Amino acid sequence: MKNVLKYSTIICLIALTVAACESNKSSDTSTNNSPEAKVASDTSTNNSTETALTVTDKGCEPNQLTVASGENNFVVTNKSSQPLEWEILSGVKVIEEKENIAPGFVQKLKTNLQPGEYDMACGLRSNPKGKLTVKAGAGNSQAKTTVDQGQLTGAIAEYKAYVTKETDQLVADNKTFTDAVIAGDVAKAQKLYPSTHVHWERAEPIAELFSDLDKTMDSRADDFAKKEADPEFTGYHRIEKALFQDKTTKGMKPFAEKLQKDGLDLQKRIATLTIEPKNMVGGAADLIEEVAATKISGEEDRYSHTDLWDFSANVEGSQKIVELLSPVIQKANPDLLKRVDSNFTKVNQKLAKYKTPDGGFATYDKVSEADKKDMKTAIASLSEDLSQLRGTLGVN
Repeated sequence: MKNVLKYSTIICLIALTVAACESNKSSDTSTNNSPEAKVASDTSTNNSTETALTVTDKGCEPNQLTVASGENNFVVTNKSSQPLEWEILSGVKVIEEKENIAPGFVQKLKTNLQPGEYDMACGLRSNPKGKLTVKAGAGNSQAKTTVDQGQLTGAIAEYKAYVTKETDQLVADNKTFTDAVIAGDVAKAQKLYPSTHVHWERAEPIAELFSDLDKTMDSRADDFAKKEADPEFTGYHRIEKALFQDKTTKGMKPFAEKLQKDGLDLQKRIATLTIEPKNMVGGAADLIEEVAATKISGEEDRYSHTDLWDFSANVEGSQKIVELLSPVIQKANPDLLKRVDSNFTKVNQKLAKYKTPDGGFATYDKVSEADKKDMKTAIASLSEDLSQLRGTLGVN
């Protein structure tokens, strides 16, 4: 869940992909406020119910909603002072989310809901959750698809294996990393930080389905009202701050132990998780939106400047999804697949320029402004195309 980026960054990304941004403020088409907040053809006009709500710095307004089951369109207005996300939660599991909604902008989220009681995550992680009640109704409760979902079964099984492998490696690397932190070995922990965190980034579309672990493992300071002073600011980026900004491991033992414990918990949950088509298909776009929102701007790893490691991991995770889905994408829209593959090539060529002999990447401050601009252009185009996947495959 990456909801922190400068508003100016959003405007820059828009300028690369659309001719005029002002008209995007109320649009639910493929030209929304930014690549990272784009709603693709899966939010096209339909007969589903439309429900409006506003998110402020303090939470959702209204804080309680009741809708009928079946297809629903939620129209979310950001009246807070920073980019935010809005989520529908069943317990700790994310059912649907809309990320990186810029201040003053409106975004639509189309989803298919079953009857039940849900929570709403409203902006800052420190904000109170809202309540969403879904009552049985006469509406369509089945997701419409244009692709036989049986064709996705094999791809989903392979993706589950990929995510499991990344999670297993995350747990193993977490142990070595957190042991270094606990031992007070700053230099070793600094070296291990980026190579450990990439496993989360590759598996993020699935890992972040567990909102409690996403909060404790991968939140950034801007996700909380008290920023870095907030006691709920934990996980990778809390330790990153200590290692690279404060140059110490003092006081980090509880955070390191918690991170290792949470990683083991994540491993257990993923082992028994059934990945839904929308999680996998939508994940390809989500990962590239992560790059557009926080890696291009340097927000992701602001203390260590190891953003290119995570940038590359997001691209790898997204490209893996497209690779597994390529047979069905080829049948549904071969031109789209061709464009996506071409843009992946462009992005990877730029990343390769900054690889280091040890297999890592140069720090983000070493990236030239010209290359940053080229990366923004390629990522914006890739995000534009990947946002169409759910609609192309009819996975809602």
